[in-house]
Amino acid sequence: MTTTVRMPAAEAVGRRAAQILDMMREHPGWERLNGSSMRYSTCWATFTGYPTVAQWSLERDAAPLLVEAVRVLALKAAVFELTGGDEEAAELLVPAPVDEMVHAVLAQFTLMSQMQADLGVIFPHATELEDFGYTSGCITDDYYTAAGWGVPPARYWLDAAEVDRRLAILNAHYGSVGIGRGGRSHDLTFSPDGSPQLAAV
Repeated sequence: MTTTVRMPAAEAVGRRAAQILDMMREHPGWERLNGSSMRYSTCWATFTGYPTVAQWSLERDAAPLLVEAVRVLALKAAVFELTGGDEEAAELLVPAPVDEMVHAVLAQFTLMSQMQADLGVIFPHATELEDFGYTSGCITDDYYTAAGWGVPPARYWLDAAEVDRRLAILNAHYGSVGIGRGGRSHDLTFSPDGSPQLAAV
């Protein structure tokens, strides 16, 4: 993140983020938000975020990742508010697995819009400003800890260098079955009987 704005103090962000998260939990749409965010799991499984978690399992990891995602949304909302609406400042460094769950939550557009209106809070997210350069000990961690949530769980809060290392391993495996560019292309054809086959080179 390259912002020209002076980032707000950790104590202020942490205090406000904790308040925002409490408000979200008290909102009548909270349970629906949790359920809806995980309901269409087959739609938001990807090649480059969730699979970087060791021994990734949707059934085991979806709920804890959802906890991290709503915390991130509260932190980003607090920074956005405390900087007078600066989207760049609010686009905090977040690891890929957590960011993917943030997308799953924000996909509940109607509910999130209603929650924003009811709470008087904006949950900013600008894809063009995303930077996956998260490293432990950065300002995001300071904000997270100041909110009273302890230390971000290392299982999901992976440093960018470790994500890159794991992606290289994953891409080698993907490539062996014809899947390229982190799942953004493949060399598979589909035969009339429905079986996938590698295209002839």
